[in-house]
Amino acid sequence: MTVTASTHATWMLFGGVAGVLILASAIGALLKWRVAQGGPHPVIDNLNARVKAWWAMVAVIGLAFAFGKGGVIVLFYLISFYALREFISLAYTRRGDHHAIAVAFFIALPVQYFLIWIEWYGLYAIFIPVYAFLVLPILAAVGGDTKRFLERTSKVQWGLMVCVFCISHVPALLTLEIPGFEGRELLLIAFLVIVVQGSDVLQYVWGKLFGRRKVAPELSPSKTWEGLVGGVASATALGAALYWATPFNPWQAALMALTICVMGFFGGLVMSAIKRDRGVKDWGTMIEGHGGMLDRLDSVVFAAPIYFHALRYWWVP
Repeated sequence: MTVTASTHATWMLFGGVAGVLILASAIGALLKWRVAQGGPHPVIDNLNARVKAWWAMVAVIGLAFAFGKGGVIVLFYLISFYALREFISLAYTRRGDHHAIAVAFFIALPVQYFLIWIEWYGLYAIFIPVYAFLVLPILAAVGGDTKRFLERTSKVQWGLMVCVFCISHVPALLTLEIPGFEGRELLLIAFLVIVVQGSDVLQYVWGKLFGRRKVAPELSPSKTWEGLVGGVASATALGAALYWATPFNPWQAALMALTICVMGFFGGLVMSAIKRDRGVKDWGTMIEGHGGMLDRLDSVVFAAPIYFHALRYWWVP
């Protein structure tokens, strides 16, 4: 596949997303005019805020794609940094944890992304789950504060795993050498983002239209079985339709999309459980209409590593 063909496929994907956003913006404006009559309306205002935020996020992703591998790695480095900040800000920590937190932010985070930059799979695959996992509690123990030690240490470890290790598997997709797919690795990221975020949106739409039975009312009151089934089925069909932009045939694309959607759903459920434990509704207020960085990435956190390793195991010689 030539570079020109790869660029054409990328532009087709972004054009399709832009078309959907234009339609969503038009619908939001029409609802604001006809239903809300220009006045405040919680549901419609929330919808329009989400659409505006999506325009901004698509623009940022598009800019990163324009700069290639370096742009994508820098983008997700920054995403991991802000996500980790959100996570740690909600965790119970004490002065004795400061060295461990500093190492997480200023050593583990940049080293993980540097290893991806130089494509050292043998080390970036184990650097955080092995070495950082062992070093962080050592630093906390040296601090000499034993109050709620296990809880404090595990939260820093969890934050690093979720916000850095898992999210870093998105740019790591660029390191995969799939025969016949050379030069098109950006499309692997586009497929993941479109399917997993599409599943979130479609679950929301199906849930609003037909949702009756709650999946886990204590964790996420807005998630319904009708929304889950309808959203996952629709996003799986979407993934199958995008097979032309991937190294998959249609049924492989559908199976991969189904896996991404299911893992994304469970990721959202787990991250909701953490928020409920901390007594908050959102991880932050960084993205209008979406909450914090982790509110937008909770599905990606669980989906990205599974997607990466499925590709590496079955498509990389």
